[in-house]
Amino acid sequence: MQKRAGLARAMALSPEVLLFDEPSAGLDPISSRLLDDLILELRDSLGATVVMVTHELASIFAVGDNGIFLDAESKSQIAVGDPRHLLSESSDPKVQRFLRRGEAAKELGSAP
Repeated sequence: MQKRAGLARAMALSPEVLLFDEPSAGLDPISSRLLDDLILELRDSLGATVVMVTHELASIFAVGDNGIFLDAESKSQIAVGDPRHLLSESSDPKVQRFLRRGEAAKELGSAP
């Protein structure tokens, strides 16, 4: 309910950009999905741009249409694009491991 109240306060200002930092943190999977749906509905009804920082794969695929992947080790951007396309097309093992929850290391033949 607190997350919805925060969204209501933000919407009152009719923003052009909505910023979310780990919006589904602490929520169960069903509530997370409902929040993703609400974010999409707000984006569409307000015509706003949504910027979301998240590690939640379900939200990345449900809400994201352009992602930026940052690498903590090199402190650099390693991929940009639609997460669904990056899942099928990226050759970067770090991006694949992230998007496949660690499974890419086995599939690409690299060490885990």
